[in-house]
Parts: sequence; C-alpha cells; structure tokens
Amino acid sequence: MRYITELREGENISGIYLCKNKQNLKTKAGKSYYSMILQDKTGTVDAKVWDLNNGIEHFESMDFIKVDGMVTTFQGSLQVNVRRVRRTQEQEYDIRDYLPTSRFSLDDMMKELTGIIATIKNPYLKTLLESFFVKDKEFIKSFRDHSAAKSVHHGFVGGLLEHTLSVTKLCDYYCTRYPILNRDLLLTAAMCHDIGKTRELSLFPANDYTDEGQLIGHIVTGTEMLHDRIREIPGFPVGLANELKHCILAHHGELEYGSPKKPALVEALALNLADNTDAKMETMTEIFAGAVDGAEWLGFNRLFDSNLRRTSK
Repeated sequence: MRYITELREGENISGIYLCKNKQNLKTKAGKSYYSMILQDKTGTVDAKVWDLNNGIEHFESMDFIKVDGMVTTFQGSLQVNVRRVRRTQEQEYDIRDYLPTSRFSLDDMMKELTGIIATIKNPYLKTLLESFFVKDKEFIKSFRDHSAAKSVHHGFVGGLLEHTLSVTKLCDYYCTRYPILNRDLLLTAAMCHDIGKTRELSLFPANDYTDEGQLIGHIVTGTEMLHDRIREIPGFPVGLANELKHCILAHHGELEYGSPKKPALVEALALNLADNTDAKMETMTEIFAGAVDGAEWLGFNRLFDSNLRRTSK
C-alpha cells in the first residue's frame, strides 16, 4: 500500500485507508461535500470529496475505505481530493498498517522507565510507582498502547509512554542543575502526570475521548487514580501525598489550560516546564514531518500563533 508519509503533491493514488473522521459540510454556495481525515500507521492526511456522485459509496467514520483521488496541497499541508470511495471488507487490509506507532521500541522505553523507578529512594513513592508500572499488568498494557493525545502531539500507539519517558528524563536533568528540586517527588510526578489519559482516551483505532474524558479530564482522573492507590499503601505520609497530587493538578501550568491549580511547588513548576517542552517539540516535529518536501515556509499555525519556517541547512 501507499503510506501517507510517501504521498507527494500532484500524484494520483488508489489505496485503502482508515477514515478517522468524516463530516458532511456545505460550501458557501450551499453544495454538500465530505471533509475527512484519512489515517494509516505513518500518520494522517486531510481529504475532501467535493463531488458526491455515484462513485462515492456510503461510509462512516472509523470505516476502512478504498480511496481513488489526487494529492494536492492546502496551506502548506497535503490534502487528497477524492474521486471514488468504497467500503472495504476485513480481508482486504491488515489492521497493523493503520495504527500510527512510536518510532521507538515500546519494550525498550518501558524498560528504561522501570529502570528509573529503581533509582527512587523514598520507599512510599517507589512502592506507588511499582504498583502501577511493575505490578499492575492491566494498567501496564493500557499505558504502553495508549496515545498521549487525540491529536496535536504523540497521537500514536506508544505515544503516552514516549511522552512520559521524555518528560521524566527532562525532569531528571533538571535535578542535576537545580539542587532545590526533590528528585524523588519530581520524577514520581513526571511518571504519573498523564496516567489519567488511560481513561480519558479510548485505545486505537478510535483514539477518541471517553465519557470520563469529556466530563472529568485526565488531570482530575489521574489525581483520583493516585489517591485511590495511595490509600492502599500503609503509612503513606499525608503531606507527601498532597504534594504529589498538587504536581499532577498543576502540570498544565495555567487555569485556562485546564489545571485546577497553578504551580505552588518548585517541583510542580519543573513538571509543567518539562511537559510543555516535550509537547511543543513533538508538535513541531510532527508538523515538519507532515509538510511538503522542500517547503521552507509552512504557513500560519494556530497552535504556535506563528508562520512557521524550516531552519536553513
């Protein structure tokens, strides 16, 4: 099959893709058209069906569809103008071709994360981490396979693990430069800061918000998960529990970004900075990967509120 990262402007394509999302919209002139997101394991691409003719069979979001069309560009990103569509049968595709996956080994990343847990000295925090990442087989499987977001950054299988490991390693570096940081507290918070996403988002191929995700969100859900697990550890200090939960509640940094609290502890501030760094760097990485080859200026991006440009070689 022709993977999305292999598509080039001006070429005709004929292939099977997962229709991640489908909207029935109207042009300014009142003509109906479909706006879709097509997905395979290498990423996603915007697609449009401008002419709803007999060659466009009925399909819905999350269907695997055979697409015939032409690759164009719009505002610096690839787009597929679709001429024909049909729903496919299960035997026509291999589902492993349609799940975007981390470029890093999930086994290696999990091993590195548990290796960091072994360096935690505080017995209560170490027991807490091991209860999630070493002993809870159901949680481990979900955590390994989850994305870190529906879109924007780390929206792929293993994305949550990759993001968590990156944030943890950034925080570990901070501890070598700023002695005021409590390493055990900060690294525990880093490893647990997004555990709520295992319940906020469904697994692939849907990778969409659950009812709990829509109504509560991963920050509060993650704090509740920590609270419940801490209650199972005899003698866990109340003050330490409150400081850890504060780091989770404040890790988005600002109330307007969804944090119920703003950072009051230096560890909460450090976690917010590391989380924001990795999220933005991965977002930029994915924007560059999805842009047209050879393009320098990539157009205005609302996430960065800037017209983005590749660095000169």
